[in-house]
Amino acid sequence: MSTSIEMIENVLVVGAGAMGRQIAMTAALAGYRTTVQDISADMLSTARTDLVSWTKERVVKGKLQQGDAQDALERLTWSTDVEHAAVTADFVIEAATERLPVKTEIFRTLGRCAPDHAILTTNSSTLGSSKVADVTGRPEKVCNMHFFNPALVMKCVEVVRHDRTSEDTVGTVLEFTRRLGKLPVLLSREIPGFIANRLMGAVQREALDLAAAGIATVEDIDTTARTALGHPMGPFELMDMIGLDVINFIAEATYADTQDDSDKPHPTVTALLAQGRQGRKSGAGFYDYAQSS
Repeated sequence: MSTSIEMIENVLVVGAGAMGRQIAMTAALAGYRTTVQDISADMLSTARTDLVSWTKERVVKGKLQQGDAQDALERLTWSTDVEHAAVTADFVIEAATERLPVKTEIFRTLGRCAPDHAILTTNSSTLGSSKVADVTGRPEKVCNMHFFNPALVMKCVEVVRHDRTSEDTVGTVLEFTRRLGKLPVLLSREIPGFIANRLMGAVQREALDLAAAGIATVEDIDTTARTALGHPMGPFELMDMIGLDVINFIAEATYADTQDDSDKPHPTVTALLAQGRQGRKSGAGFYDYAQSS
């Protein structure tokens, strides 16, 4: 059964973390009735408060009309019950933790509870949708739909098909992405890291190797990336913002897929994590932030 863009009215976002709540708000702002599901009622409450605050700030800054903000908030519903939430979903975006066993169980439930026409996508940045497609019973309707943080701001969405994703599904996901106000890029087959993380990873590895070899300081490498290459942030600044634990996890997941030694977590990052330096969120990473806060 093919799923046309006109059939999509109700969106389900699984996971109310930083990415999930922003993806949900993006869909609500685009006019879709959107359910945010999370097993934690506290997480749902935090997400709701966060989005209310975000809309108020946008209205105050003149970047969002009060009526549009209110309409979007009213399109959002909140649930701790994924089975109940899936029953009316036309389109699902899973944004839960990056652990395959967790995602597998979610997609098994979605495949059983969501309508036959529903498209099931994962926001995973490291796990290809082929790893969860079979348990849904509808692998042709499964693909990656990878947003970037912050999802309410970043335009790019990586749409990654696996070898059994149907052409109809790909076409509908691409059009749905556009209707969210985003710019989709299509990967015709799965590859660890997709496009953005592979490009970012290559720059980060080179920057880490240059610093480790004593060629230049972290500060000078970042300055070069900003002033010579036009990057908005240097690679070390970016890693600190993302979180060194996340950078390390992406490397671990990529290496698990490729078994290529060059994809292993970098010893410099591992050493910083052993010191409790995770980046901005911990007050220190490649740079110290606590003293400037």
